[in-house]
Amino acid sequence: MFREMRRNRQELGFTECAEILNRSTSGVLAVLGDDGYPYAVPMSFVLDGDTLYFHCAKSGHKLDAIRRCDKASFCVIDQDEVIPQKYTTCYRSVIVFGRVCMVEDADEMHEAIGKLAVKYHPQGKKEERDAEIERDSARLCMFKLKIEHMTGKEGIELVKAREKQEK
Repeated sequence: MFREMRRNRQELGFTECAEILNRSTSGVLAVLGDDGYPYAVPMSFVLDGDTLYFHCAKSGHKLDAIRRCDKASFCVIDQDEVIPQKYTTCYRSVIVFGRVCMVEDADEMHEAIGKLAVKYHPQGKKEERDAEIERDSARLCMFKLKIEHMTGKEGIELVKAREKQEK
């Protein structure tokens, strides 16, 4: 169903992909937008097991697209270092494919927004975080992307450097 990576020497494993997602602060969600055009939008997120959680307003292009078609992809760039003299880039990225749905359960929503809050403000106090969530929960919308397929890739220069260190 999903394509194999052509340059599999550069493929990152599941654990490395999850680490990249956990340390990344934003990525780009791509959905099927209006009139069949792709719609890609930067998003904050949190990884919880095999699910990515996002928050947003209760209406808009993104939610309209999700309601029409639940298939989506999400991409994060972990590293992007241009090396002009070699006409190349040292890069590392992850792409996730899956199905998106709204979080309807209040407990799941509260837990997911709590995990987002911890990710973006790990030093925050629980009582302050809970108060903020309670204050904003009425206007928040949460959706999740259940991961069906995930690939990570790094530039060949990074592969060669890692292989050299392992020797």
